Amino acid sequence: MHCDSRLQVSVFQNHIWNIDDGAQSTGMSGYSHPVTTVRTINSSVNNLSTHGEGQTKNILCRCLVDGSLFIQGIIIGLTLAVPVGPISLLCIQRSIADGRLHGIISGIGVASSDSFYAAVSFLGLTIISGLIIAQQYLFRFLAGIVLIFIGIRIFLSVPTGASAQTGHETYLKNYLSMAAIAITNPLTLLFFIVIVPGFGVVIHGNSFLSAMEFVAGVFFGSVVWWIFLCGSVGTMRSRISEENLRLINRISGILISCFGAGMLLLLVITTGSGG
Repeated sequence: MHCDSRLQVSVFQNHIWNIDDGAQSTGMSGYSHPVTTVRTINSSVNNLSTHGEGQTKNILCRCLVDGSLFIQGIIIGLTLAVPVGPISLLCIQRSIADGRLHGIISGIGVASSDSFYAAVSFLGLTIISGLIIAQQYLFRFLAGIVLIFIGIRIFLSVPTGASAQTGHETYLKNYLSMAAIAITNPLTLLFFIVIVPGFGVVIHGNSFLSAMEFVAGVFFGSVVWWIFLCGSVGTMRSRISEENLRLINRISGILISCFGAGMLLLLVITTGSGG
C-alpha cells in the first residue's frame, strides 16, 4: 500500500507539471505552483502510512501479549504438576503397577481439574469460586478421607506383575478417580487467585478466547509433565519384580495415607485456631 501510494503521487505530480507547463505556454493565469499541491498530497500520504504502520504495530503487540497467555499457562501448569505429592505418588504407583498409559490417563484427569480451576479464576466466576472457598473445609475433609482409603487399598493390594492383564482399572475409571481427587483440593483455586498474579499473569474477567488460551496452556503444560513422568516410570515396570512391586505398593500406600491424615490434622488445627 505504501509503494502504490508513492507511485500514484509520482504520476499525479508529473500530470500537474504537464498542466502547469501548458498553462504557462498559453498565458493562462490563476494556477498555484504545483509544488505546493504535491507537497500537500505527499504529507497526507505520509500521515496515512504512519497511521497504518502504528495500527499494524499495535495489532502485532496485542497478538504477542495474547500469545504469551498460552506460554504463561504452560508455566503455571508445570508449576502445579511437578511438585511431588499424594497425587503424583498415585500416578507413579499406577504407572508401575498397571502400566504407563494408566498413569498418563490418571495424570490427564489431574490436568483437567487444574484447567477447571484455571478457567474459574481467569473468567472471574465468583459464584463458583465463592462456593468452593466457602466449602473448602468440607472438600479438604473429603480429600483426606479419600487419600487414606486409597492409601490403605494400595498398601493391601497384591501386584500381578507386568505380564498380567487382569485386575487393572479401566482408563475411564483412572481418569475420573484422579479428576475427583484433584478437584477436591480448593487450594488449587487459591493458588490461581492469590499466587499466580505474582508470576505476572493478570487474572480478571476477560474475553472467552483469552481465557481458553490460558486454560489450554495450563492443560498442555500439566499433560506434558504427566506424559514425561509416567512414561519414564512405566518403562521400568518390566524390570521390576513382583516382590519389588509389593514393596513399592507398601511404601506408596503408607505415604498416601500419611498425606491424607496430615490433611485432616491440618484441617483440625485450622478450624480449632479459627474457632
